Amino acid sequence: MDSADAAEMVAEVHEAEEESGEASRTRFRNRAALMIAVLAAILAICGLGGGNATDDMIYNNIKASDTWAFFQAKNMRQTALLLAADEIEIGWLADPAMPEAAKQAMQKKLSDYKATIDRYESDPKTNEGKKELMVRAKEHEEARDHALKQDPYFDYAEALLQIAIVLISVSIIASLPWLAMFGGALGLIGALLTINGFFLFVEIPGLS
Repeated sequence: MDSADAAEMVAEVHEAEEESGEASRTRFRNRAALMIAVLAAILAICGLGGGNATDDMIYNNIKASDTWAFFQAKNMRQTALLLAADEIEIGWLADPAMPEAAKQAMQKKLSDYKATIDRYESDPKTNEGKKELMVRAKEHEEARDHALKQDPYFDYAEALLQIAIVLISVSIIASLPWLAMFGGALGLIGALLTINGFFLFVEIPGLS
């Protein structure tokens, strides 16, 4: 083998190494781009979940407040009727010589008051008795508290996913696989937090 053949062989080896390196870089860029696409999709889902949790929290907080206000108004009206009924009964007992017509009128008024008092206490037909209002208010409070627990997971997940996408994008430009791996790890944590935000499998101290 002369020097020309040796030089040609060396050139072929270098060319093959360059082609292999370029193929490896291409595979890395393709995988990183795919990872970015997946994380971007998860980020969109995370944003939707976070927005829904915030909306649920606000809505149920308003509904709970309104329901408790309605409950309090019912309670005040019921208390006023109880006092009025007591006054009728006391007046009745204090005046034994009361005419029969007056007694009947007071008896009817007392019966009406007591029926209204009972209706204020519980009214399954309209679902607006104190008993029903209390149940509804507590349901809204539970839904609000559930959304309140969900929201932080979506917030942290969104931040981690955004950072992961930036790091992986930089790794493509700088050809730094380790940076892509680090970004992928952050993205995985963000994805797990997103899932936990929807289902609350685990309540992490400091987040819930």
